[in-house]
Amino acid sequence: MKFDEYQRKALSTVLTTDDRFKDLLHWVLGINGESGEIAEKVKKIIRDKNGQVSDEDKKELAKEIGDVLWYLAVFAEDLGMTLDDIAQQNLDKLQSRKQRGVLGGSGDNR
Repeated sequence: MKFDEYQRKALSTVLTTDDRFKDLLHWVLGINGESGEIAEKVKKIIRDKNGQVSDEDKKELAKEIGDVLWYLAVFAEDLGMTLDDIAQQNLDKLQSRKQRGVLGGSGDNR
């Protein structure tokens, strides 16, 4: 499946309100919340399983990654962007950094 196809299908499950700001906040907080769930699962794998990731852990992490992807797809749509375009822009940025020897370091615009 391509990102844009996923995004179109994800959008068919969106519930919105009449308040665009509230919807935008919902998407952004959703991304953060679901990412936090991934972090919590990984923390517990490190704490309780000495960092050994089981097949069941992978399945549970994949579910959370899917939730993050859903929120990203909806947020991107709200911004008028496609996931395919965002993915390509990100790869272009990283390739440029690699070519210029600045993959490491800090700063958004290096």
